[in-house]
Amino acid sequence: MFNRTTLYILIAALAAGLGLLAARHVFEQRAATPQPPLQAVRLFSPPRELPAFSLRQSDGTALVPGELKGHWTLVFLGFTHCPDVCPTTLAELAQAQKRWEALPEPVRPRVLFVSVDPERDTPDRIGEYAHAFHRDTLAATADVPALENFAKSVGMVFAKVPAPAGADASQYTMDHSATLAVLDPQGRWAGLIRPPFAPAAIAADLAALTQASP
Repeated sequence: MFNRTTLYILIAALAAGLGLLAARHVFEQRAATPQPPLQAVRLFSPPRELPAFSLRQSDGTALVPGELKGHWTLVFLGFTHCPDVCPTTLAELAQAQKRWEALPEPVRPRVLFVSVDPERDTPDRIGEYAHAFHRDTLAATADVPALENFAKSVGMVFAKVPAPAGADASQYTMDHSATLAVLDPQGRWAGLIRPPFAPAAIAADLAALTQASP
């Protein structure tokens, strides 16, 4: 005959065993659940932590890693004097932004435009420029060393190209990466999108990732 203490021990062991089986079942179900099919976004495994950075937003406040948490974010490097790639890309992203406007604001994907031309692009200027494409677009810049560190952390580069000989020195341009960096809701570099950009595919991917996030 079992005494009462032995009975309690057996009941506790049985409960623990059932708990482990239930946890294993949930884990196996989650593991068997396919990732959302993505058309444009290429995700990394695992995501990569970003080193500390500090950019200056168009409203004058600091943009630090914590500000980017809670949302999937697309990061694009550019400058307001860009003649073609920048306005085209921001216009395409604006189309994607319109498609995901129905998502709840607390988790809605975001677009971050980072100017790599702080010599000409003041916070006010980048804000006006970015918001002309979509009101929700974030805009930021910094001094060149800080921009270089940030760009490197998301696999991008940029460089100043002097004006042609005989031209006004202020007529320089900027070479920069044209890819989009994808940051996850933990603020990590989670993937990228390469051009050419398809707004519908980008919007579908970001909506799927948002809905799949815990």
